[in-house]
Amino acid sequence: MLKSFEVTALSGELDNDIQHKIDFKTKPPGSLGGLESIAFQVARIQRTLVPSLQRAQMLVFAADHGAVDQGISAFPQEVTPQMVTNFLAGGAAVSVFCRQHSVALKVVDVGVKVDLPDHPLLSKRKVAYASQDFSVAPALTLEQVNQALEAGAKEVESAEKSGVDILLFGEMGIGNTGVSSCMLSAITGQAPEQTAGRGTGLDEQGISRKANIIAASLQRAEAELNKPIGEWAPWEVATQVGGLEILAMSGAMLRCAELGKPFVVDGFICTVALLFASKLQSHLVDYAIFAHQSNEQAHQALLEYFNAEPILKLDLRLGEGSGAILSYPIIQSAVAFFNEMASFESAGVSNAT
Repeated sequence: MLKSFEVTALSGELDNDIQHKIDFKTKPPGSLGGLESIAFQVARIQRTLVPSLQRAQMLVFAADHGAVDQGISAFPQEVTPQMVTNFLAGGAAVSVFCRQHSVALKVVDVGVKVDLPDHPLLSKRKVAYASQDFSVAPALTLEQVNQALEAGAKEVESAEKSGVDILLFGEMGIGNTGVSSCMLSAITGQAPEQTAGRGTGLDEQGISRKANIIAASLQRAEAELNKPIGEWAPWEVATQVGGLEILAMSGAMLRCAELGKPFVVDGFICTVALLFASKLQSHLVDYAIFAHQSNEQAHQALLEYFNAEPILKLDLRLGEGSGAILSYPIIQSAVAFFNEMASFESAGVSNAT
């Protein structure tokens, strides 16, 4: 049995008041576009007409994947710990953007293949030294799946105790775009040719190889479970083809929503984590703010599945939470206009007839 979460559906009690406050700012109705939707969502999640985003936390979950041995990534596996070290040293893109926007960064090791030295920005919650190669065996045990979900939840609880009111999520793990594609196919029944993309820079031959490896992995699991893709229970998806950092993000999202806090969804991999988590608690999606549409081929369809309007479209495909942190100042601006922009009445400005 998977770790249980209880996510409460958002109340519509304040919806009319929230919308009235937005509509009677000194502007034509709807003229701030997506900012109005973000402001509405944050106010609704926080159940207040004076929402506040005073402190944000970026959590980057890191893990390795056995399937990398089959060639699903353009980069070797040793890049995972190398990039974690780069995060901690402040040299990665997400490090730079977090520093620019004064957002605290923490890297969470849930499955990196080597032991990492202690660091103030590193949280050690290692579940395993990488997942198994899912082309030949189940990726994880049920115990490991639950440990990963719990690791994500515990990180959110720690952030909540320090006064964080919004969480941003990212990931690091060579091969995890391929793992995400495999999870997406397992959940939705889509063919690997539809879910596999370039990841860190595969050419057309590399994408085809990745799709073939995913297809073989799914066929192995279908034979073991005796049921086709698209019909697996969440625990079956997680054990057969899951990634530790992806599942840890799922647990973090679920705990964030349990605590009544908004969270920012990064790109393709993070959205797959949301998809998996939403199969456990459907109301989870109401707490999710979608940062951007990535350049990964399956991401647009996944966003459409959620009826999501991402804040940015910059053809990013870096991961790390880079899109999430880039979108954060816009989320802040949405809350700022909602709280600080004058109304027609307070400013003495005539409204439209």
